[in-house]
Amino acid sequence: MFGIALSAFILVFGIFLKLTKNQGFASSKRFAWLFIILGIITLVGRIIILNQKGEL
Repeated sequence: MFGIALSAFILVFGIFLKLTKNQGFASSKRFAWLFIILGIITLVGRIIILNQKGEL
């Protein structure tokens, strides 16, 4: 379950980076799509693995 929470946090952080107008995150905005894609792939993978194991 920790993996699901962590991947959801990565996804939300990527969306935050994409939408923020704060100048403090200006240098990190180029990584927004990386975090979004990584979060989606990890979240889907975790759900599939937990579903196959019967733990979900």
